Amino acid sequence: MVADKSPKAGVQSVERTFELLEIIASVGGSAALGVLAEHSDLPLPTIHRLLRTLSAMGYVRQLPNKHYALGPKLIRLGESAARLIGSWSQQHLRELVERTGESANMAVMDSDMAVYVAQVPSPHSMRMFTEVGRRVHLHSTGVGKALLMQLPNDAISALVSRTGLPAATENTLTTPDALLRDIDLSRGRGYAVDEGEQEIGVRCFAVPVPDAPTLTAISISGPAARVTLKSATKVAPLLKRIAREVASEFDEHAAG
Repeated sequence: MVADKSPKAGVQSVERTFELLEIIASVGGSAALGVLAEHSDLPLPTIHRLLRTLSAMGYVRQLPNKHYALGPKLIRLGESAARLIGSWSQQHLRELVERTGESANMAVMDSDMAVYVAQVPSPHSMRMFTEVGRRVHLHSTGVGKALLMQLPNDAISALVSRTGLPAATENTLTTPDALLRDIDLSRGRGYAVDEGEQEIGVRCFAVPVPDAPTLTAISISGPAARVTLKSATKVAPLLKRIAREVASEFDEHAAG
């Protein structure tokens, strides 16, 4: 028998293993067996066998309530992947800084938070600065809102019910209705805005990176006196173009 060498050919057990991990991640980081069976259409004996293997390797752990959660070994893999994503994006973020004069950032969704994986700072002495690896709430940041733009509203509501809407400043959106209205507006215009919601006096424009393997967003941010609302007419198209170029980087590295 000739082996199937088409791009769709794969090892079924590996595909099923990653399917379970992705399901656990998509439902908030932990799931009961029934949820895994419902979402995967796999028989329970198969799920048990795969989870036992993942648990023994540290990629899954069983909680006291018998739910299965993502394990600590995935942290190391995620950090390594985030560093690679950040390195691929540097040239594109540098172009954003050169064209706008403001700090450029990239973030990915990690559980119910956004984590910064790359930044190129503005050359100005007064600038926005954040540490790579910093985790921030989704509802109060430009990159966070750009990540939320890629989720259906029911998933946003479920996320908010888990995390709440803590206020970072007096401008932070602190009700689910206000956040959903803002996200709907962001989808309509194609970019998100942080109006001093994370830090007073700072404005941020952010867009999703389309078709990235994990939810990803890029942004520029700086003092509101320089990053004016009027500047969105030039900044937003630039961000969208750079986001498409970043997406092409993902495709090239995946093909390689």
